[in-house]
Amino acid sequence: MNSSANTPDSTVWRSTRFRQWLDRRMPPSNAITLDQKKIFILPTREGVFFSLLIVFMVLAGINYQNSLIFALAFLLASLLMVSILHTYRNLSGLTILAGGTLPAFAGEDAEFTVMLSRLGARTYEALLLGWNRDLLQGADLLEDEEVKIKLFVETRVRGPMNPGRLLIQTNYPVGLFRSWTWVDLDMSTIVYPSPVPAGDIPVVSASSDEGKLLAREGVEDFYGLREYQQGDPLKQVAWKSYARTGELLTKQFSAFADRRIWLDWESYPGMDREARLSRLCYWVLKLDATNNEYGLRLPGVEITPHRGVEHREEILKALAIFEVEEFELEQVS
Repeated sequence: MNSSANTPDSTVWRSTRFRQWLDRRMPPSNAITLDQKKIFILPTREGVFFSLLIVFMVLAGINYQNSLIFALAFLLASLLMVSILHTYRNLSGLTILAGGTLPAFAGEDAEFTVMLSRLGARTYEALLLGWNRDLLQGADLLEDEEVKIKLFVETRVRGPMNPGRLLIQTNYPVGLFRSWTWVDLDMSTIVYPSPVPAGDIPVVSASSDEGKLLAREGVEDFYGLREYQQGDPLKQVAWKSYARTGELLTKQFSAFADRRIWLDWESYPGMDREARLSRLCYWVLKLDATNNEYGLRLPGVEITPHRGVEHREEILKALAIFEVEEFELEQVS
């Protein structure tokens, strides 16, 4: 599935030609160390005004032949040049590594872990990073040589998700210049369908390996009566029956030896694909909290009943990627 539907909005992706150039210049990698080739730097709005101020001061110095104005203008120009070097240095040499990811349900935020590391005594301050430029997270590398940062990306639709290029920027030290980079850490996760409450549980099939319902001694449901045997608990003696017939009988209770539930695509006729998947997802979460074994039947997909974390993830993933090609075409249209 094309992950563009789940990629955060960014001006980076507005130009296809620029995107292709960026892919050639900085190809995807799980670990990237920033150098001159990967860092961009431009003046901020304040930096532009500061530069214009220096120009006006030089013109005023020429007009009035005032050496003090020249001295102040050159001092500010020196500060401007030093600011360029320090802003660039605050990204240069920084290493960004891809960490772990956590899946999410459509409409929630997916979690991505990114690690920043440094070598030697160089420090990094006032770093901002994230996939959404309006929701950047700050980070510093001062005493620690490595720091882990959890970033969250909004999801829109189910399926595989690649958040795209990560923005890392800084205005350090005085905010006159902005230094930034876009790195592709080749990270991806899976987005499950959004669970929607689905009323009553779908049809339950309970069977043993031979295909029949088994009963064993238990305490769940009344099953019948049998002749009293020495050692039977007195609380299970059918005293009312004994009063009527004079025959001593013991109550029997049954419990299912095998209870398996099939979550079936056909349980929700008349609904569209996404509505069915959302309701099946809801029941996966509900049944996972019980001791029941459950399986999944989709067109062309069947997962046998089982239980456990791995089984739940297998079913949720099957729901997430079901007919993703057709789903992608619908989103584009």
